[in-house]
Amino acid sequence: MKDLPAAMRPREKLLSLGPAALADAELLALILRTGIKGLGVLQMAEKVLSDLGGLSGLLRAQPAQLTRVKGLGPAKRAELMAVMEMARRSLVGDMTMQALLNSPQMVKDYLQMRLGSLPHEVFAVLFLDAQHKLIACEELFRGTLTQTSVYPREVIKRTLELNAASVILAHNHPSGLLEPSRADELLTQTLKSSLQLVDVRVLDHLVVSRYGALSFAERGLL
Repeated sequence: MKDLPAAMRPREKLLSLGPAALADAELLALILRTGIKGLGVLQMAEKVLSDLGGLSGLLRAQPAQLTRVKGLGPAKRAELMAVMEMARRSLVGDMTMQALLNSPQMVKDYLQMRLGSLPHEVFAVLFLDAQHKLIACEELFRGTLTQTSVYPREVIKRTLELNAASVILAHNHPSGLLEPSRADELLTQTLKSSLQLVDVRVLDHLVVSRYGALSFAERGLL
């Protein structure tokens, strides 16, 4: 970094031109601060992004993925995980302040960040109040690479405990495929019918992976 002209160093560029002027690798280099033998910090930042699939892949990366990236010792991993957690909490904060029916992309981004890169299936529920603002997002069931058992009774129980007026269902596909299975569709209808008995609406069911998110509501599957 010291070999670069002052005006081209990421920190100086950020301070003089603002963060939007920096490339992804330059932003990451500011967090990493130092490179490793034979690899400067900018080159290392580029390699990390390449290995993890860009900034979006980095934000969704699990701790185990970071340990496999050469040059990311405990200190650098801790700093990256802290930044990623701040990004997640920022999204959650935004979701508690506005009606999520008006912000479908925000919900997709958050769930993809939280669940998209998990190596096993997880079934999560976003519990919403009467104004469709987020009360809580909880992972209720955890399974294997390809399957998770979901129990409607437990979903109803937790919904009533949180006094939620509506819910958004979500689960991930570790395979990366976003297409919902027939079992996914049947489960959605079962939960929708069960929750209707306690006057709770299912607003959507999202399937997420590291490649994106699919909405049942947008597909007309609700």
